[in-house]
Amino acid sequence: MRLLIQNGRVVHPVTGAVLLQDILAENGRISLMEHGLDCETDQVIDASGLMVAPGLVDMHVHFRDPGYTYKEDILTGCAAAARGGITSAACMANTSPAVDCPEQVAYVYDRAAQANGVQVYPVAALSVGLRGEEPTDIEALKKAGAIALSDDGCNVDNANLMRDTLIRARQLDMPVLCHCEDTSMVAGRAVNEGSVSRQLWLEGRPAIAEEIMVMRDAMLAEETGSRVHICHVSTARSVEIIRKMKKKGVSITCETCPQYFTLTEDEVLRLGSLARVNPPLRTQKDVQGIIAGLRDGTIDVIATDHAPHSVEEKTRPLSRAPSGMIGLETSLAITLTQLYHTGKMELPDIIRRMSTNPADLLRLPRGHMSLGATADLIVFDPDEEWTVDPHRFASKARNTPFAGWTVKGRVKYTIVKGQVIYQDQE
Repeated sequence: MRLLIQNGRVVHPVTGAVLLQDILAENGRISLMEHGLDCETDQVIDASGLMVAPGLVDMHVHFRDPGYTYKEDILTGCAAAARGGITSAACMANTSPAVDCPEQVAYVYDRAAQANGVQVYPVAALSVGLRGEEPTDIEALKKAGAIALSDDGCNVDNANLMRDTLIRARQLDMPVLCHCEDTSMVAGRAVNEGSVSRQLWLEGRPAIAEEIMVMRDAMLAEETGSRVHICHVSTARSVEIIRKMKKKGVSITCETCPQYFTLTEDEVLRLGSLARVNPPLRTQKDVQGIIAGLRDGTIDVIATDHAPHSVEEKTRPLSRAPSGMIGLETSLAITLTQLYHTGKMELPDIIRRMSTNPADLLRLPRGHMSLGATADLIVFDPDEEWTVDPHRFASKARNTPFAGWTVKGRVKYTIVKGQVIYQDQE
């Protein structure tokens, strides 16, 4: 199979260049990159007026499969990912049963093989059953194909368990992805502790609950030398802690999500349960701190934390609804709208945080665009406006706070291993 993409402006996230180039993909890999290519191919994409970039790598998704497939499954999750330009996704272990043994890792790979070509990589549980009590067999999980460890959705309150896991993970060169919220300070609480929680007469989830655990896990990373990655950073002080630890040379990385540099806790007053997420939406000061962390490189990755729930679940009262929001089909558009079109970040810097950086952190052979690299690519129009309509999503879920938003940036083609797996028909 030979695919030629012509006349596109190619975004190089590593060098920061944006060049007018053609790309030839042969047998799943990039074979030529130069302007004015004219050769015999099986398919030609005219990318005039469009951008071409590495396929996005989302290192934090919840596909709910097995156990909660009424919310989402691997097939629908992959379909949603392709529409958002995501060619690789790392799915978290909080399924039922949890991905805490080799058999469950194999299940994820088997189901993903039936999907549309989006590459799905299982993140295995750090503790058995995500209970934070007994460590999993890391060696067996890695041998089965797990790419990282995480009890995401649950904080690992047991510091000794976390430390022991980090020591073992370092020996196997596996990153540990940390959900940082002290359980005793947040259990059962729906929104950020602040003006909104007071208006609603609710106990809040304080920012310090996140920041304490970010500091603990950063210190454990320093002590053990292990690769620690902080998930879904939401507060300005968390960013500052990570910034300081990076300057000390600690092996720590982190991610944030579009909701944390776009929305504040005030959305809860407007949308109720649709704006409930863990960690919660914070203040405008925190939004500014997140954007500053993205701009200066403290925050390495933009992920979605795609967390689908049913309509029935998300229409429950705020205090009883599950936390989470979906993001696969909107993440690029929201990010471009909020960061690129406002002049806060350059396009190569955004693409690097959504493709190259997460791929490198997870040691995946993805997210790069060079001769010989896997031909995972997206073609997108950064300026096309569209209105977010969750009823047209490929995902089973509709729980997005961005419904009705007008955004700029639309994926036109998603390509995996030189094969077009999604083409915009609208």
